[in-house]
Amino acid sequence: MPNDATNKGMIQLYFLCAVAITNSAVNGYDGSMMNGLSAGRNWNGYFGNPLDNPALLGLINAIMSVGSFIGVWTAPYLSDNYGRKKAIIIGSLINLVGVALQSAAVHVGMFIAARFILGFGIAITGNAAPTLVVEIAHPKYRGTITGLYNTTWYVGSIIAAWVTFGTVNIDSTWSWRIPSMLQALPSLLQVSAIYFMTESPRWLISRGRDEEARDILIRLHGNGDPNDEVVRVEFAEIKEAIAMEQAVSKREWKELIETPGNRMRTFICICVGLFSQWSGNGITSYYLTPMMINIGITDPYKITLINGIKNIVDWIFAVGGTLMLDRIGRRPMFMISMAGMILGYVLVTGMSAAYNNNPTGPNASAYGQASVGFIFIYSAFYDIAWTPMTVLYPVEILPFTIRAKGMAIQGAAVAIALFFNQYVNPVALAAIGWRYYIVYDIWLLVEFFIVWRFFKETRNKSLEALAEVFDGPNAALVVAEQHKLEELANFDHLEKV
Repeated sequence: MPNDATNKGMIQLYFLCAVAITNSAVNGYDGSMMNGLSAGRNWNGYFGNPLDNPALLGLINAIMSVGSFIGVWTAPYLSDNYGRKKAIIIGSLINLVGVALQSAAVHVGMFIAARFILGFGIAITGNAAPTLVVEIAHPKYRGTITGLYNTTWYVGSIIAAWVTFGTVNIDSTWSWRIPSMLQALPSLLQVSAIYFMTESPRWLISRGRDEEARDILIRLHGNGDPNDEVVRVEFAEIKEAIAMEQAVSKREWKELIETPGNRMRTFICICVGLFSQWSGNGITSYYLTPMMINIGITDPYKITLINGIKNIVDWIFAVGGTLMLDRIGRRPMFMISMAGMILGYVLVTGMSAAYNNNPTGPNASAYGQASVGFIFIYSAFYDIAWTPMTVLYPVEILPFTIRAKGMAIQGAAVAIALFFNQYVNPVALAAIGWRYYIVYDIWLLVEFFIVWRFFKETRNKSLEALAEVFDGPNAALVVAEQHKLEELANFDHLEKV
């Protein structure tokens, strides 16, 4: 039996998924870039010193979320009617327009408008790209591959952190134009790779294009063997599941809340969207500069250096967490992550309070350095679960007919949370400083309870079989073929792919 390393179909699949998952790098690049730009004197001077005007700084960051909030409602229409592939390309082209305007901005209004356009495009690609990944991934590797989608957030973030670190001392507008221009790289990659991209087999089957879908499954999952048993069973299962879903589907938004199972799915999607941004990470990703200033670190060189190192550490833990998902399970990883985040954020709060109670005292520097260390620890626990599963968990639990709409709901929740983070956080930090962290200390406890009470395990189940988890053992979509597929694949031991 061929090994994955020499399996031509799996190599093609890895390439296609790699192209799609680079989409998340656009968002990661933006958060880290804005951290770096806000630490630089040239960007602040050119746009009227946003760092000294919390409302303006909040608007510059938050306007992107407004664009995303509008874009998420357009995304399902494009993805469901024109396919995942075309939606990714349309969104990527919009991203390139936004990056071009942002890089060429001559006043703050133009910079803000560009970021609105960028947010709109990111919402479209952010809906279609992970959906495509989960729908073309081999069942054996779906959790790992889809989980890696959001870890590329840190790839973009690392690049931006070190680019802004390298340009922060350039004494011209190029200190911020260069980082802005490089934000186009992930979108350029996706547009240039369009020739090689494949469409979702599930979407093709939903459009009656069965032979095209079968050919893709044979090529990517069966290593070109038209008689591959796993592909035969997988194709039959997908076709039957989609037929059953379409028979009862009204193709309306209210379908998201019509059944107890769908209401639970929608509730979880909203929670994942909100919790992924409302867990205190909004401050460390967009407002690390004010956070550092609050503990006595004011040198732009040091701040951008800390930002660069932090993003590398974050990425390492995010990838590590992703690789553990199929071994430990989704729910246990969520619980471990939440417990560590609570501990880390409480310690950040305590060290920041100690510093601010006596900022000129003999131990002030030690308190400030300890606070930085606990920020790293908090972020590591966030990364092992929330980074990979912000995308993986919703796309896993949503059946095909409502997957794009459910991801739109999750995307809207993310956009709302981001707008709050980006607009309110700088104002709150300026007004009450470290005391604002207490809000997140309390809120993290609420999140812990909700995750413990409502989040379900999805490990080692096909997308179609997950209906049983939410709709009960007699769910219409759970067919006998699924049990045969699991017996054939035996997700932990399957060698022939």
